[in-house]
Amino acid sequence: MRTKDDIFYLREANEVAIQARAAGNTPFGAILVGPDGEILLRQGNVEITEHDCTGHAETTLARKAFTKYTRDFLWQCSLYSTFEPCAMCCGAIYWANIGRVVYGTTEKKLLELTGDDKQNPTFDLPCRDIFDKGQKDIQVEGPFPEFETESVAPHRGYWNKSC
Repeated sequence: MRTKDDIFYLREANEVAIQARAAGNTPFGAILVGPDGEILLRQGNVEITEHDCTGHAETTLARKAFTKYTRDFLWQCSLYSTFEPCAMCCGAIYWANIGRVVYGTTEKKLLELTGDDKQNPTFDLPCRDIFDKGQKDIQVEGPFPEFETESVAPHRGYWNKSC
């Protein structure tokens, strides 16, 4: 169920994406929000600076969250992501036991932005389709069309295709 705070937290994740780009990484960001609304973790992409092909914001955040919090606690948390999580990130979220995912803009829109850029060979696979195949009832909220302009902004001029 969408909350009045979802856009606020998506904007916080987008600030992380801006910081990731400034640090030399791809412009994606994710945050973990606890059941009380506190931002527990912030994570941008790190695959370029850490030479880690699994260094997506959501996967890295899920890995860190799982080492810091219990599975029961994580089930009560929400992961906010600027863009729809890819298949790999969905797997990390699933196995970390994070109970809710909120994303700003679709993977399909990301594909429009990145085009054939070899750095991001984007899937056309909605995260809902992936989570629906699992045994957990992970809540998914998104996209938020009113947030798309903001989520796309850090990507302008980044990919080999003009956006």
